[in-house]
Amino acid sequence: MDLSDPLPRRVFLATDGWGTYFDLYGLYTALILVLLLLASLVSASEAAFFSLSPDDRAHCRDSNLADDQRIAMLLERPKRLLASLVIFNNLLNIAIVVIVTYLTWEISQASQGLGWVLPVVTLVTTIAIVLFGEIVPKVYASQNNLMVARKTASLAQIGLTIFRPLAMVLVNLSNQVDSRIQRKGYKLSVEELSQAVELTGTNATVEEKEILKGIVNFSNLTARQVMRARLDISAVEDDLTFSELLAQINASGYSRVPVYHESLDQIEGVLYIKDLLPHIHQEDSFRWQSLLRPAFFIPENKKVDDLLQDFQKRRVHMAIVVDEYGGTRGLVTLEDIIEEIFGDINDEFDDETPVGYRREDEQTVVFEGKMPITDVCRILNVDATTFEAVQGDSESLGGLLLELFSRLPRPGEEVIYAGFIFHVLLADDKRINEVRVRKSDSVEQLQVGLST
Repeated sequence: MDLSDPLPRRVFLATDGWGTYFDLYGLYTALILVLLLLASLVSASEAAFFSLSPDDRAHCRDSNLADDQRIAMLLERPKRLLASLVIFNNLLNIAIVVIVTYLTWEISQASQGLGWVLPVVTLVTTIAIVLFGEIVPKVYASQNNLMVARKTASLAQIGLTIFRPLAMVLVNLSNQVDSRIQRKGYKLSVEELSQAVELTGTNATVEEKEILKGIVNFSNLTARQVMRARLDISAVEDDLTFSELLAQINASGYSRVPVYHESLDQIEGVLYIKDLLPHIHQEDSFRWQSLLRPAFFIPENKKVDDLLQDFQKRRVHMAIVVDEYGGTRGLVTLEDIIEEIFGDINDEFDDETPVGYRREDEQTVVFEGKMPITDVCRILNVDATTFEAVQGDSESLGGLLLELFSRLPRPGEEVIYAGFIFHVLLADDKRINEVRVRKSDSVEQLQVGLST
């Protein structure tokens, strides 16, 4: 026997060395299985940590369990944790490949003529790593994310501690790449998206285009832009008798009514009419105030898409819009939000003729002064942001005209802005009651004048 041969080959060629040969390769096989098990645990940990829902993360932050606290701590820097787990997993897979390659090479050298060993072992190793080191643990962890995250939190913390320096480098590099991509990326404004909708295929109907434009503008709207103004809120006082309450509810026709104490700035709750039905035959002394449900208050700058998610989570259909001082500014319902996409929704109790405006011809519409600006834009078929530059904090058409005139206009006065002529028809010492709006393609600049 040539003593210059590698150790495994020398052991293999020795007639009395079979036990040693199998012991040595048995150790390598055990090491490969241990590394594969660690790789599967790291893959499961990665899938578990990054599939936790916001509720699961909040539960971990509030929990007193050590594992839950460790999960919350690790997720404080999610990018660094992800980088550490990816590095950990890749190093384990590389170690498996290196050991398998070494063993395959030694077996090929010791057993001449076994050229098929290398491709077969390569295929088996690839299947083992992908199936048992990636797919199976990640599928299981995704279905049992919180339990797996608790079981592997210690392993994830070890990986984060060992690979922290390299993870920080990778995170910084990825942040630089992200910032460069964002600077070079093309961003579309709402106006450009609306124009793209107008350029859609001729097969699209007017209604379909309006829905698409509503979706485009949806995320850009705030509660202040879609709310029902304070003057239009149908609410009841909390000191009414039961018969007085029923009379006001019958007159309003709404299924949910805000209840206030002394003024609308002190909303006590919301009365659901369905809660009154079992008590419809009660006497005037009936304490209907006990049926109030808590009101949902929101700031006026809250985005409409976020508000829709809050409605879904809280299972409510109404929100009270308040200003910075806590005063009531308006009211938003689920129907108001849906109408921003699909247009006006009329049920069996709505008048066939829309309230608040009448169309004189294709170019002319007469509006009530209290009509919200968003509704005016929708009726005029213009973008919801057309008057943003001049409307200030106003939500109604009358408020827009106050901004344009910088004073309370008199009946007969006109102002021209953005291609529209606003003619004041009715006004008193306190408010603008009626305005005629006519499209004027020839005028685009702001002009103010008096009509005689």
